[in-house]
Amino acid sequence: MKRARIIYNPSSGREMVKREMLGILNIYEQAGYETSTFATTPEPLSAQKEATRAAKAGFDLIVAAGGDGTINEVVNGIAPLEKRPKMAIIPAGTTNDYARALKVSRDDPLEAAKVILKNQNIKMDIGKIQAFLPAEQAQAGQVAEATATDQRAQAAGKLVKQPVRYFMNIAALGTLSELTYAVPSAMKSLYGYLAYLVKGAELLTRLKPVSAKVSFDDGEYEGDISMIFLALTNSVAGFETIVPDAKLDDGMFTLLIVKKSNLWQIAQLASQVLKGGAHVHNPNLIYKKTSKVEIEPLNGDPIKVNLDGEYGGDAPMTFENLKQHIEFVANIEAMKTDDTTAKIQEQFVEQVEKLEAKGGHDELPVADENESKK
Repeated sequence: MKRARIIYNPSSGREMVKREMLGILNIYEQAGYETSTFATTPEPLSAQKEATRAAKAGFDLIVAAGGDGTINEVVNGIAPLEKRPKMAIIPAGTTNDYARALKVSRDDPLEAAKVILKNQNIKMDIGKIQAFLPAEQAQAGQVAEATATDQRAQAAGKLVKQPVRYFMNIAALGTLSELTYAVPSAMKSLYGYLAYLVKGAELLTRLKPVSAKVSFDDGEYEGDISMIFLALTNSVAGFETIVPDAKLDDGMFTLLIVKKSNLWQIAQLASQVLKGGAHVHNPNLIYKKTSKVEIEPLNGDPIKVNLDGEYGGDAPMTFENLKQHIEFVANIEAMKTDDTTAKIQEQFVEQVEKLEAKGGHDELPVADENESKK
């Protein structure tokens, strides 16, 4: 008989998963899995360590039940292994971006668990990150090969290679990327998504660009940057139109670089996102498909990195896409339906834009590309 291990965060979603655990166990037993559970503890990387142990013990399926942070830990537990079990998710967080991408119920743990009964799976791309720390900040490590600049710094004994990490949905850099881990856990539990809105409004008032060099498959950008997103799915911070053409298994990241922007320009981009993806044509945004990215801070600017909603260290970092690295249980039927809907929405937006052009309406003003040089 196949074996499944449910790794769950007992405090996520106001303990919703914990309350429904008996029903969840029955569903996986119905799907043919001898199922056991593990409740995460306050110990650092509790979910990650248990995922590694369960995978090495030969479990066929590991179920991550909690928020995106719990799913990220489980991914980090099995991604480095040569033999990786299948994964399923039961979302119980605040934004539940990965559940949106896999079309798994975000409101009902039992419905989320029932996706296993559909016997539908998808091999998902996973992001691999290599970070570097100044030698004086690193306790231990091995000097690694990276960009030419990094190699020179390493030769001078300035940078030390850090342990490899993985992410399954989004890497983000810049002031607004601090949003998810800047909100205290207690505030998330009490106020949910409202907590993010309150903190987001606060961060917007102190939006500060950083200077960086970003290298990708077919080029590079060097200059002042307000934000960087490196996405593996179409669901980012609860929005499904930030990456309107995302593919989950093609071995490519979607890279979004927001050049130096003021508050009005950021709001303008957000408005275009809500219009169905019109932001991808904004000249203040670089929008690329790439299998690898290198981010190097310039002028000593610190750049914090958000990995799947949690603080993931500081750049410099290199990001590599591991194509179809982990197989996930997914609601494939709903994903196909969404693809059709997205195409209809895209065609509708195009027709509206044509009508506006014929009527002589001007588009929203966009940032002058030269403004970032001032």
